[in-house]
Amino acid sequence: MAERTLIIIKPDAVQRHLAGEIISRLERKGAKIIAAKFIHVNKQLARRLYDVHKDKSFFAELVEFITSGPVMAMVWEADEIIATARKMIGRTFGYEARPGTIRGDFGCSARYNLVHASDSAASAEFEIALFFTPSELTTYDLPDQKWLWGPDQ
Repeated sequence: MAERTLIIIKPDAVQRHLAGEIISRLERKGAKIIAAKFIHVNKQLARRLYDVHKDKSFFAELVEFITSGPVMAMVWEADEIIATARKMIGRTFGYEARPGTIRGDFGCSARYNLVHASDSAASAEFEIALFFTPSELTTYDLPDQKWLWGPDQ
């Protein structure tokens, strides 16, 4: 069964011209983009997004970073997209991420890590609702979807 996740191309990736590369990798994997917007995240939205980290020492830095420039917020859909996207993105710190992952190929910082991706179905549902209304989520079938996700999709 297809699931959905929020993926945000963060300010550092936008500034480094990596948005197309990141989107392309997810599309080549077989994921389907069903919503997207290029925005500046305000501090209120940033605090809500990172609320689970509010008591951690790095919370203020997270808020400052995600609000420092434009981001591409997207909803992606595919079979097991949450786990798949997180594997493709790689470990949080670029210097720890494996080559072949987005962070492994393009990241070397602990602070600037290029991409945010939901870590569970519950967080995906919550995070998607922060950025998109239900009417902004598009539904459609890919012509090759049965070859990508299996015949029951």
